[in-house]
Amino acid sequence: MSVIRVGGPVAPGLADADGGQVHGETRRWIGVREFLGNGQARVGIGFVVLMALFCFLGPVFYHTNQVAVNLNLKDLEPSRQHLLGTDDYGFDVIGRLMRGGQASFGLGFAVAGVTTVVGTLYGAISGIVGGWIDGLMMRLIDTFLAIPSLVLLLILVNIYTPTLLSIIFILSMLSWLGIARLVRGEVLSLRTRDYVLAAKTMGGGTGRIMWRHMVPNAIGVIVVNATFSIADAITALSILSFLGLGMPPPYADWGTQLTNGLNDLFDGYWWLVYPPAILLIGTIIAFSLIGDAVRDSLDVRLRRR
Repeated sequence: MSVIRVGGPVAPGLADADGGQVHGETRRWIGVREFLGNGQARVGIGFVVLMALFCFLGPVFYHTNQVAVNLNLKDLEPSRQHLLGTDDYGFDVIGRLMRGGQASFGLGFAVAGVTTVVGTLYGAISGIVGGWIDGLMMRLIDTFLAIPSLVLLLILVNIYTPTLLSIIFILSMLSWLGIARLVRGEVLSLRTRDYVLAAKTMGGGTGRIMWRHMVPNAIGVIVVNATFSIADAITALSILSFLGLGMPPPYADWGTQLTNGLNDLFDGYWWLVYPPAILLIGTIIAFSLIGDAVRDSLDVRLRRR
């Protein structure tokens, strides 16, 4: 009986770490234990949780006006009343950071959810059906990938009025292509496995095989790419905001704050630039660390020996 050591006692009933399969509840618990034991995962999760509490729970305790412009409070330095000062419109910077974080987190998770569902369905169907349908579906993806994503993004944003929902829709349209190709590749490799062939022999339908065998065994690729999609969506929103194509007021996001603050940086208004930059960069890095940790915990070849 093959065994594998994972940070301690021997776990029976598992395959060799270099290519064998690990089944059932044991595989899931080993993956969870590896993930929670990963230092990158702990750092990433800790920062994301801290930012989520700051953005969504912070306004409950730190009340600010984020609707009405008050030019009498324009560009005030940090003080007891405004701990990080105010911006060009008289908005409290900390309150603005909280509101911007809500938009960034909401957009990131929404885009990741939509792209994961659409890309997984498209890739799984393409891989399991095969034949000329698979070829046609892949050529469609190749056509979209041949178009520079930034150019297409700028065109679509100029066509549609920039709102949170429209930006989520546009980013989702551009982000599902990669995960669709990855899932399709996983399905192509899985459909020749013995357990899939056995399911077909026993009369299992295409839909049942896809949902019971294909998608669950490709979950590693799906989860890793969903995690990275959150960071990519937040980055894309920041790029749009930097180019002046972000969400209009009264909406706020960290990219818009950073762009507006750069105009006043040389006048000494550092509090308009550094706080949103730190939160933006830190959040993107945190989700990237979580994605790396998820990948390492789900791939037996990358686990600690």
